[in-house]
Amino acid sequence: MTTQARNSAVPLQVLVATPLGKGGNGGIDRLMDLLRDRYEMSGDREAVIRFGSTRGKGHILLSPVYLAAFLFRMALLKLTGRLDILHINLSSQGSFSRKRIVARFAMMLGVPYVLHLHGSRFREFYESASPGKQQAIRETFVNARAAIVLGSYWREFVSEMDRRINTVILHNATAPLDVPIKADSPGEVHVAFLGALGARKGVPELVEAARRLADLPGWKMTIAGNGEVEETRNVVAEHGLGDRIAIPGWLGPQDSARLLSTCDVIVLPSYNENLPMSVIEGMGAGKAVVTTPVGAVLDIISDEDNGLIVQPGNVEELTAALRRVIEDGELRRKLGENARSTHREMLDISTYLPRLTVIWKEALSNASANKQQNLNT
Repeated sequence: MTTQARNSAVPLQVLVATPLGKGGNGGIDRLMDLLRDRYEMSGDREAVIRFGSTRGKGHILLSPVYLAAFLFRMALLKLTGRLDILHINLSSQGSFSRKRIVARFAMMLGVPYVLHLHGSRFREFYESASPGKQQAIRETFVNARAAIVLGSYWREFVSEMDRRINTVILHNATAPLDVPIKADSPGEVHVAFLGALGARKGVPELVEAARRLADLPGWKMTIAGNGEVEETRNVVAEHGLGDRIAIPGWLGPQDSARLLSTCDVIVLPSYNENLPMSVIEGMGAGKAVVTTPVGAVLDIISDEDNGLIVQPGNVEELTAALRRVIEDGELRRKLGENARSTHREMLDISTYLPRLTVIWKEALSNASANKQQNLNT
């Protein structure tokens, strides 16, 4: 049976390598959970999709056990004819080390793979690596049938690594939240941050901006996430902002959705991002977004149109932007409506699985074509 006939008649068999697995608190795990839910709900069986963790949610010392189990499962699926293509979610540091093993094992089994780059600091990881490590990184990408990146910035970076890499842009996606957008918020304007608390996400600058806004009435803030939770609480208390800023720690999916539905503004003043899920979630909920032009953010946020852009580390700009969205209800409404429109056009999870399936099929077709070319030479 030809590749073309097989693709049209038989569902594509896909194995997806995720970091922590279902319920993981990283952005890519949340996206994969959404993908899994959409797949199970859709009834669309152009592809049979299986998910497996390569790192696991337990202690890092247990990660070799998860990795070995994943490799064994991959081999079993291949031997029983239930694996056509492997989808590898890839970040930096330990993630790359594990996924490098996965990719090499896939090649040994004759399984073509697609890389999905989601690490926010992958450029720094690559540029600081030894020449040997850089070569290993390039080889891992070149041997992939496609490298999925989250925006133009990352496509340019991957192309700079090696022009032979086949890059495809696929923005992250979320399910929209159907909540009303209002110019006037009842009570205080609620500003929310969702992410890992710490320097990389610009949380110290956010707290400092809040301190500078202490004399401005009519606002409150929630800084939610894991990371430096106690440290942030201490700084907030030192500034006397405990009655204005809530720091609940990590929020699960239901509590996160509740915060997104009730807040008015999403803020993410990061120094490094790939394409942040919290910004996309805020856009899907029709919230005014204040963020920084890092990673692929400028692919989805246009300053003064569907969000406000401030420079990383610039507390003055951050303070001024927050003051504007707190004081100006019409600005919040405009930014929120335009953000929701962008989400509907580009970032809705309902279109994500079909687009990803096309990428898998094209990658498999390329793999079959390359194999046939090698047989003919």
